[in-house]
Amino acid sequence: MAEEGEATEGGGKKKLIVLIVVGLFLIALSVGGTVAALKFLSPPSPVENPEAVVDPILTTKKPAIYYPIKPEIVVNYGDKGRQRYAQIEVTLLIREQDVVVAVELHAPMITNALIMIIGGQTYEEVQTAEGKELLRQQCLQSIQQILEKEIGKPGVEQVLFTNFVMQ
Repeated sequence: MAEEGEATEGGGKKKLIVLIVVGLFLIALSVGGTVAALKFLSPPSPVENPEAVVDPILTTKKPAIYYPIKPEIVVNYGDKGRQRYAQIEVTLLIREQDVVVAVELHAPMITNALIMIIGGQTYEEVQTAEGKELLRQQCLQSIQQILEKEIGKPGVEQVLFTNFVMQ
């Protein structure tokens, strides 16, 4: 009987060792598969793709120049028989000094375009955040078109509303 107890005890240890080895094998297989999948799905590094190497000197941005449009834009809206007004201070984000000179030279044309765009909106449209963002994008596109026509490049990176008062 003692021999039978030892035989079953030894068989239980063998099963436990086999289960541990199989478990470790499955964990190693899972980790290896994950690493292989990540390596396969990741984009190639610049060393592997020499065309992707970019000169860091060319990618650095020039410092921002904030150019305020003066005087602020004032427009009136007719809303349900009432006169409404908007006073908007506009600042341009520019990164090149030659564009600042061009904006100063063409300031009357830029101001006129801003007045026409802002004044062409309805009071209800401009009251919402989405309406203000759409208005800002329209102003940016208009200024970029003017500068593209005059100096051959868009020049202005962003139009910022630094003060927006409606009554």
